[in-house]
Amino acid sequence: MEPIPILLAAVVTGGIAAACGPWVRSKVATTRSVWLRTPALAALAAAGGAGAVALAATWPEAVAFAILGLACALLVAVDLAEHRIPDRILGPAYPAFFAALALAAAVSGEWPRLGRAMLAAVVVCAVYLLLALISPSGLGLGDVKLSGLLGAFLGWLGWPQVLFGTLAAFVIVAILAAGLLLARRRSRRSDVAFGPAMVLGAAVAGWWIPAIF
Repeated sequence: MEPIPILLAAVVTGGIAAACGPWVRSKVATTRSVWLRTPALAALAAAGGAGAVALAATWPEAVAFAILGLACALLVAVDLAEHRIPDRILGPAYPAFFAALALAAAVSGEWPRLGRAMLAAVVVCAVYLLLALISPSGLGLGDVKLSGLLGAFLGWLGWPQVLFGTLAAFVIVAILAAGLLLARRRSRRSDVAFGPAMVLGAAVAGWWIPAIF
């Protein structure tokens, strides 16, 4: 995608996040945190929107990725502040993102990509659900639900991205947990929010894997 659409995505997603700030703080979040302040929300959304749109090849695809970038930015902010993935953000993100992906598939005729995205969403969500049942203290249901959204994004890009992006999230969390252990000389698994690692892992997969394959 060209620089102008990327810049436009940053401005639009950042502006929407800033406008949503009061709603997030009053209706979604239950605590006060620097991550929930308007500048932080706008910065996260601008970065997420621009980074996601940069991966798009068409305008409909850019719209879908911008929706995902905005949703992930708000979810990451709340997860960093409260260690939970709120349904009030995640719920609307699902139909909005899948509708945009369907539009992108209709415009480009790439229906197999949409099918792959939906299958990847189911597979990744099932894997996370299994892990959450095995280790409830490690993963929450919010993480499970977020995995489906990110799985669809990675599936749209390709199966290598699905595999790498999913594994990368666990590697990132392990590195952060090890850092906390070394810094505090004790184990505090609850100190590591899993959602941001999932989003970062998906972003790394989206950007890095195409260069390999």
